[in-house]
Amino acid sequence: MSKKRVSNTSKDTCETFCFDQEKVNRIQPQIEQVNGVEMTFKALADATRVKIAYALTLEDELCVCDVANIIGSTTATASHHLRLLRNMGLAKYRKEGKLVFYSLEDGHVRKLVEVALTLQKESVTVE
Repeated sequence: MSKKRVSNTSKDTCETFCFDQEKVNRIQPQIEQVNGVEMTFKALADATRVKIAYALTLEDELCVCDVANIIGSTTATASHHLRLLRNMGLAKYRKEGKLVFYSLEDGHVRKLVEVALTLQKESVTVE
């Protein structure tokens, strides 16, 4: 381990600077694999979009008008957020006559929303 003394008054960080070179060498080359993942979280970081994504975990597909009523918005607002989710690869749509139905892109998106919801519930319980 490399050690270098650094003065620190915070209790949530190490009191000295040191690192495990073996771990750094093993993990650092892999860290680039997460490039772009932040865009998925950015898409879901909006309260309206996460509500829409959650609604789509509860029902296989929903019409834009259904989504608007569920989240209490206009169809234009719902459509805007659904389009963003679609453009980010989180949702897909199909058109049936004058109606447009949205669903989650795949099971991974469903799991991501479910894990986030579970994490939020557990953190509220712990506090």
